[in-house]
Amino acid sequence: MITSSANAKVKQVMNLSKKAKARKLSGLFVAEGLRMFKEIPGDKIHSVFVSESFIKDEAHKKLLSGKEYETVADDVFKTISDTQTPQGILALVRQYAYTEKDLLHAPGAAFLMILENIQDPGNLGTILRAGEGAGITGVLMNETTADIYNPKVIRSTMGSICRVPFVYTGDLQAALRVLKAGGVRLYAAHLNGRNNYEKEDYTVDTGFLIGNEANGLTEETAAMADVCVKIPMKGKVESLNAAVAASVLMFETARQRRR
Repeated sequence: MITSSANAKVKQVMNLSKKAKARKLSGLFVAEGLRMFKEIPGDKIHSVFVSESFIKDEAHKKLLSGKEYETVADDVFKTISDTQTPQGILALVRQYAYTEKDLLHAPGAAFLMILENIQDPGNLGTILRAGEGAGITGVLMNETTADIYNPKVIRSTMGSICRVPFVYTGDLQAALRVLKAGGVRLYAAHLNGRNNYEKEDYTVDTGFLIGNEANGLTEETAAMADVCVKIPMKGKVESLNAAVAASVLMFETARQRRR
């Protein structure tokens, strides 16, 4: 049993939790909690850590039967946990590797979320989770969008990280040109939208451009859209949280496609 926070494996977990660079170099990320552990495909699990209290439970022993894991003293587990109330289990997981071709060649009509400079980990995770529920075929992000492997993002996805393809690009405009050449119609969520969002047809190959929480889309990216759409507001509200706005658009698309 690991009893010291100075243990090399404990230090590795803490490093991966806190530093995007460490995650990038190692190709690993941290997934914490019982629900997340159950969602992760077995071939993606690199290593498992459980608290001494967790493994005393017979149901937990059964869950881990036949699997290798490290037992960690309760007080040490608290130091590696990224939550205030640790559930007692976390895994180091191998990162996913998708390409832009994966986003274009999904079965059926393309349904993409394209994110520019989204900074809040909770927003990013929520977009993935809601996106899976709405049936998106993938997420494209520029490199200044939050790290999808941030532990807060991972928790917010509630397992969708394991099932929704995603790609970062160093040149968003170039990637958008490729999508347009492939027949994807781009819609920008924008305060200066031509039509209310429900007036458009999203049953064709579709991509939604969602911008930074505070500043929205850059002018260059907004200009790439085929159509700018707006979500009408009452009261004195001018705009919605990025994840909420994305969800409105995604579920309108899902509604149209159900018809």
